[in-house]
Amino acid sequence: MTMAGQTINDRLLAARHSLAGQGLAKSVCKATTEECIGPKKKHLDYLVHCTNEPNVSIPHLANLLIERSQNANWVVVYKSLITTHHLMAYGNERFMQYLASSNSTFNLSSFLDKGTVQDGGMGVPGGRMGYDMSPFIRRYAKYLNEKSLSYRAMAFDFCKVKRGKEEGSLRSMNAEKLLKTLPVLQAQLDALLEFDCQSNDLSNGVINMSFMLLFRDLIRLFACYNDGIINLLEKYFDMNKKHARDALDLYKKFLVRMDRVGEFLKVAENVGIDKGDIPDLTKAPSSLLDALEQHLATLEGRKVSAANTPTQSSSHQRNVKSAVTALSSTSSAFGTAAASSKFDTTNGIDEQLKAQVLAEEEAAMNQYKSKVSSPTSSGAGGASAALTNPFLSSPPAAQAGQPIVDLFGAASAQPAAAAAATKASDDLLQLGNPFADMFDASGGGGAAAAGATGAALNANNLWMHNNGFNGASVSSAAATNAFVSDSNFSSVFGNTEPAGNAGDGPAKYDGAGSSPFDWGATDDDGGAAQ
Repeated sequence: MTMAGQTINDRLLAARHSLAGQGLAKSVCKATTEECIGPKKKHLDYLVHCTNEPNVSIPHLANLLIERSQNANWVVVYKSLITTHHLMAYGNERFMQYLASSNSTFNLSSFLDKGTVQDGGMGVPGGRMGYDMSPFIRRYAKYLNEKSLSYRAMAFDFCKVKRGKEEGSLRSMNAEKLLKTLPVLQAQLDALLEFDCQSNDLSNGVINMSFMLLFRDLIRLFACYNDGIINLLEKYFDMNKKHARDALDLYKKFLVRMDRVGEFLKVAENVGIDKGDIPDLTKAPSSLLDALEQHLATLEGRKVSAANTPTQSSSHQRNVKSAVTALSSTSSAFGTAAASSKFDTTNGIDEQLKAQVLAEEEAAMNQYKSKVSSPTSSGAGGASAALTNPFLSSPPAAQAGQPIVDLFGAASAQPAAAAAATKASDDLLQLGNPFADMFDASGGGGAAAAGATGAALNANNLWMHNNGFNGASVSSAAATNAFVSDSNFSSVFGNTEPAGNAGDGPAKYDGAGSSPFDWGATDDDGGAAQ
């Protein structure tokens, strides 16, 4: 069961590392998931960055990768090897130094993904793949171990040394050191060529990524190897007998490995690598081998016909010169390919294809911008755009002359039906709501409609009449006041006083005074106070 390509085990393991605060272990887990694709570039870049940080433990990082290589799942094991190889190639040299100095190596000489073989796993999709990938995992682990051993023996990485005639490390090396260096380089190259995959074996993203890393190393290794052989041939006729014998043996092995390198390059061409990116192999003339053997026989004291004649010596020099010229062209071709950063991408995307895709995307974006650049233009396109875009549509004609709502202005007239349905009991304090139904009024009424509406509202408002600030008479207010009246008061509380005894009752404000507080108050005898 997977979730977005990753299995439940991958997510649980990453969550466990997150809870434990183990960020480095989580990144290693993310780079070596059970998903059948190569490690993602973002995880590899982060791990490369970690190798350059002084506060990151390189032994801890290496041990985490070695621990992941002990997993039973072939995808996890393979991706741990790929991640390690990537850090060897692009990470800080401290990582390579630790692997070379420690005894921690990949013990995968007998690895076999047994989980997909048992319980009928060979019949399910991907079940056969784990069984078929196991030999390549064993060979790949062997190459990485040999790469570490070569660094331990030479204290430098053959893939990172300088190459070329002027500054090449192996090109300017003395004969004695060269004879010790070339066997180490041959052992690493042999381990790489033993990977021995064919085009039909590159059937998934995991092995494809490992093949690209091996192809990158092969170009650099053979470029160094070729420089060393050129240097060897130039010094061959000045060597003593022992050194000449070793040099001849190294040259014979070089010819065999050149053929195997050619086969590896053919596989690379078949899997889609551009033929122009594959360097050409130019072999030395076969007559050079005879010349080297004759010179060694002369040094050993064996009888060789016309071995020491001036003509034979000049012929040897011509053969060596032609061989050096041929091998120099090969060295130049491999050096150019090694200096190129085209195969340094971890996702396997061709830069030309990437540029083409970006150009197509930009063209599509420009076409879209040209369609929406003038949405208000005349025609069906402009009309449809105005309908779908609320910011482009104009307000309706009926609403164009409507004034802006003024919350502090006079209220608009209410509809007649709404005014008739309004009860005095709905507003017990007769305060009214000046903002009610303001938005329902039309803007067609003028100042007269506004004044009439204000008068109608003031007529129903008790506080606009008996507060002394309105010029209307109290009698009119009392006539229109529906909140309380004498008859209503009498019907509820009863009339306990005679109707004709006006002087005995409480004095009422008749509206004639200049102040609503100037009421006629009764004295203690019941008469009106003067």
